[in-house]
Amino acid sequence: MNIKILELTKDKVRLLVPGEGHTFMNVLTEEILADPDVDVAKYLIKFQFSDPELLVTTNGKKEPLQAIADACRRISHTCDELLGSVGKQKEKPGN
Repeated sequence: MNIKILELTKDKVRLLVPGEGHTFMNVLTEEILADPDVDVAKYLIKFQFSDPELLVTTNGKKEPLQAIADACRRISHTCDELLGSVGKQKEKPGN
């Protein structure tokens, strides 16, 4: 994924996330907002086939790109747990 940073300051980032839609962007913004150092996390898809623009602001205790990276790690960890659970269910006799 090749993101494009449109604006970056100590406590704010605006970036484009090519090829993603509402499904991923909803999950990402909700996970970013779980961080207590994040003030705002929202996205905008201006046109039906345009790349989403993500805006994240923090309270200054954490850089916004770090907040995004941390959220992505948490999402990945949750997906790994789900995949592990699904794999265990497939291995049980009678399934």
